[in-house]
Amino acid sequence: MNFVIGVFDLFAYTIPGALYVALFGYLGAKLHILTAASIGGVPTVVLVVVIVVLSFLLGYLAYPLGEALERIVPRRRSRNAAEEFLRRMPAAKDRAFLKENTHLLLCALQLHDKEVAVDVTRLRASGLMVRNCAPPLLFGAVAAIVEIFAGKHPFIAGGLAALFLFASLTLVSQGRKLGLWAGMKTLELCFWLPEIDEKLAAPQKDTASQKDTASKTPATATSTQPPSTSPVTPPSR
Repeated sequence: MNFVIGVFDLFAYTIPGALYVALFGYLGAKLHILTAASIGGVPTVVLVVVIVVLSFLLGYLAYPLGEALERIVPRRRSRNAAEEFLRRMPAAKDRAFLKENTHLLLCALQLHDKEVAVDVTRLRASGLMVRNCAPPLLFGAVAAIVEIFAGKHPFIAGGLAALFLFASLTLVSQGRKLGLWAGMKTLELCFWLPEIDEKLAAPQKDTASQKDTASKTPATATSTQPPSTSPVTPPSR
C-alpha cells in the first residue's frame, strides 16, 4: 500500500499543519510534557510518519481558521480577477467565459489539458498554503507575548512577537494575491481554449428558446359551462 500526498494536499494542509505541530511541540516542551528522553526512544521512521500524519490532520482541521482570519483582516483594496483580466485584455469583454465562475473554468481546463491546468492548481494550492500558515504564526505571536512576562528573555520574546504578528498579516495578504493570480491565470488560459464560448452559450440559448416556445404556446381553453341535461328528441317517422 502506497501512501501518496498530492501537491494540493501538501501545500494546502500538510505544510500549515507542520507549523501547528511545531507550536504544540513548543508548548509541550514548556509544560514538560515532551522531553528529549521520551522522544529519543521512538524510532526515526515512526516519528517521521507520526509527524506527517499529524501535520495533515491538524492542517485539515485548522483549515477554517485560515478562512476566518482572511475574513477578519481588512483589505486595502478589492480586486476582481475578471476586472483585472479585462483591463489587460479589453478585446475579451464580449466573451462568454468571463461570466462563469473560475472554479468551473478550471474544470474545463482540466478536461481539455491536465498539464496546462497544473499551473492554476499550483497557484491555488500555494495561495491556500500561505493563507493557512497565518493562524499558527498568530498563535506563536501570542505565545511570545506570554514569554515577555513569564520568560527569561523578554526582549527576544518581544522581537519574536512583533515578527510573528507581521508575518501572519503579510501571509494573509500574499494568500489573497496568489488567489487573484490563480483566477487571472485561469481566464488567460480559457481565452485560448477552443470552442469554450460556444459550449457555455449553448445551455443559455436552449433555456431562452424553451421560454420563448412556452410563451408562444396558446393556453388550452377550458369550458366552465355544465354539460347539457336537455332530453334528446327522437327522430320523426
